[in-house]
Amino acid sequence: MQKVPSETLPINRKERLIIPYLELPLRDPEERICDFDDIHIPLTPEEAQREASRCIHCPDPAPCMQACPVNNDIPSAMWLIEQGRFLEAAALYRETSSMPEICSRVCPHEVLCQGGCVRSAYDGPVQTGMLERFVTDYERRVKGGLVEVPVGEPTGHKVAVVGAGPAGLSCAEQLRQRGHDVTIFDAKPAPGGLLVYGIPNFKLPKDVVFARVDDLKHAGVKFVFNTKIGVDKTIDDLFAEGFDAVFIGVGANVDAPMKVEGNDLNGVYPATEFLVRANVPPEIWPQEYQGKGKLEVEGKKVIVVGGGDTAADCLRTSVRLKAAEVTCVYRRSEAEMPGGEKDRTWAKEEGARYMFLTQPVKFIGDEEGNLKAVECVKMKLGEPDESGRRRPIPIEGSNFVMEADIVVLAIGYWPDETIGKTTPGLKTYNWGLIVTDPETGETTRPGVYAGGDAATGPDLVVTAVAAGRRAAAAIHEYLLRLDKEKGASEQPAP
Repeated sequence: MQKVPSETLPINRKERLIIPYLELPLRDPEERICDFDDIHIPLTPEEAQREASRCIHCPDPAPCMQACPVNNDIPSAMWLIEQGRFLEAAALYRETSSMPEICSRVCPHEVLCQGGCVRSAYDGPVQTGMLERFVTDYERRVKGGLVEVPVGEPTGHKVAVVGAGPAGLSCAEQLRQRGHDVTIFDAKPAPGGLLVYGIPNFKLPKDVVFARVDDLKHAGVKFVFNTKIGVDKTIDDLFAEGFDAVFIGVGANVDAPMKVEGNDLNGVYPATEFLVRANVPPEIWPQEYQGKGKLEVEGKKVIVVGGGDTAADCLRTSVRLKAAEVTCVYRRSEAEMPGGEKDRTWAKEEGARYMFLTQPVKFIGDEEGNLKAVECVKMKLGEPDESGRRRPIPIEGSNFVMEADIVVLAIGYWPDETIGKTTPGLKTYNWGLIVTDPETGETTRPGVYAGGDAATGPDLVVTAVAAGRRAAAAIHEYLLRLDKEKGASEQPAP
């Protein structure tokens, strides 16, 4: 779609500048901690139109578009929204994003599109994330719950997608649009990957993810669950079964361990297990959690170790499970925290507290092997380390003990080495990340492509979406080359 010429806009730039900033409507913290429902109050059509009218339509290339990893045409979407043309705006987002209803909920807009908005320096950015969410939700309501994925003419090619997370789903969507037959394999009992098994409902309702998956199923994408590639079958097996290409989008979902005495005590959980057993319906739990039951958190003292968004998710989950105390322990200062300020603010509003410059050094158990306390040491910041953040240094003699019934380790994720170790010719690095061409997703194994966290390490949902889309375009070109080579080989000799 062409960008709307500025002379067609209904109000001039000066008039736009006096439209007041819209504070996002949120449920009261005292109300929202009582359930796992979305904390946002949906915009009304009138609020959406007024907020979109705040866009001053910067000359190309607009900073908000440049800041978006999938390069959504945000200024044109804003113009359509202010005109009340919500379905057209939703369609425009879908030209560049495979899951705008999801990215609009989980993207850190404050450092992406909204961070690039020139109004940020004045009265506040246009609420582009909430507007993207508004039009895609509106679209699904109007269309009766199903958003059609256009399907290209059949090519006769079969592609296997490994991993039903954001990278895999996006790659599959683009491949179907090009007419290829696509099957997604996933180790878990349900699709979504991180979107379902790692992000709580109050940030991303699972029915939003499943609705997008249903769109893909309606378009002919097939799903095979409870099948771990590298264990139940290999990449070589997929080629032997007739697939012409493979995309690997398995993420980086192995919880990083914490080498602290007592980390095997009852009550010490990796973040993934904690979030799954607290947020995910038991009927779709992975096999390793079957039979364990829902977590009992009510009335207990919970300590979450870590400073990223996962840590904030665990804190806010603990509050909703009626923990007596919920504390985040982080070894650096708040300024060095990798997680988004927005999630941290909401966690504080909901009753979680933060202890900075604090590092656990021992988990203390009782005679029955149950966690009862955590020994910590206070830290100070030294010179920057390889990450660019100031290195935390223990302060001698500052040890102290905190009572705790549950500790959640949200200290990061590692890649799963299984596929790399079971796929001849596939080069990996950094304990299992897959070597790829960043522009195409091409790996060192012909016909095998990869993208998202499996190639880069933990990153954003939207960057995984972008990687899946780039890889799909490259896979399509690869399959066209196969057709040409096949055609040339079938030509009779002169």
